[in-house]
Formats: sequence, structure tokens, C-alpha cells
Amino acid sequence: MRALRPRIAVAAVVFAAAGALAGCTATTAAQPTPTATHATDGAHASAMDIAVGDCLNDADAGSTTATAAIVPCTGAHDSEAYADITLAGDAYPGLDAVQAQAQAGCQGDAFATFIGIASDDSTLQVSYYYPTEDSWAGGDRTVTCTVFAVDASGKTTPTTGTLKDSAK
Repeated sequence: MRALRPRIAVAAVVFAAAGALAGCTATTAAQPTPTATHATDGAHASAMDIAVGDCLNDADAGSTTATAAIVPCTGAHDSEAYADITLAGDAYPGLDAVQAQAQAGCQGDAFATFIGIASDDSTLQVSYYYPTEDSWAGGDRTVTCTVFAVDASGKTTPTTGTLKDSAK
């Protein structure tokens, strides 16, 4: 089971000390060009199997989820997975440290590389799937970053196609 950061429209905040929290570091792997690798017309896949380039209908997902609805990016969807970040360490660093590292990693270079502008300059929002203490014990160290659009009230708005290089 993995946790999903709740979809709340928030200002972009980068935690400068995130890498130092609990002795852990976050690294970002090179990201492939987005493709709907598991596009199955809304079939639910394991949240641990979400791949960069997958488009999701997950705006109504709970804070802890085992599955996600992966849909073709050519149709309307809530979010798009754009980066995987690997957290280091043997011992689970705690929820606050995991979330801080995930937030910093998802809003950093990975976001700018994918979207084409810094997260601070973007109207798009970031969410992420991150390891729970239980999944960490099973070897899960991956944070999967997702990006989504919101309207003026902060509600998720569907996107069609990829947000890659959108500079929004």
C-alpha cells in the first residue's frame, strides 16, 4: 500500500533541508518521455506500479491507496506521473521526513525539466505517491510525482494530453 498526498492546492514550497532529514537523501532518476505505459481505459493498477508517463484519474483517491485508475493520456484525466524519486536509508525516516523529501524532489528539477518552468512560476500543482512505513519495510523507496491542473477555486480540472513542456 502507498500513500497519496491529498490533492490540496498549495503554494510551491521547497524544503531546502529535506535531504538532511533523518540522514536520508533523495535522488531523481533520468525520466523517459511520457507515454501511457499502462493505459487500460480506467483499470485499476497497483499504486506501486504507476510509471512515469501514466495518466491517472485519482482526484478522488483517498490518502492511502493500493490502486490507481490508469487511463490513456489522449482522453481526459486528473493527473500525470512525471518523475520517480528514490529515497535512501534503511530505517523508515518518519512520515514528515518522507513527505518533505517527496515535496522537495517533486517540486525541484524534475518538475522544471518536465513542465518547462519552475514550480514556483507554474499554475500546475504537484501531488505524489510515497512509501508508507509498511511498504518501506518491504523495500519500497520510490516517490512517484504527479502533476495536475486546478481551477480558480483549487479544484482539480481534467487535462487531455500530456503536460510535458507545457510551461503552464
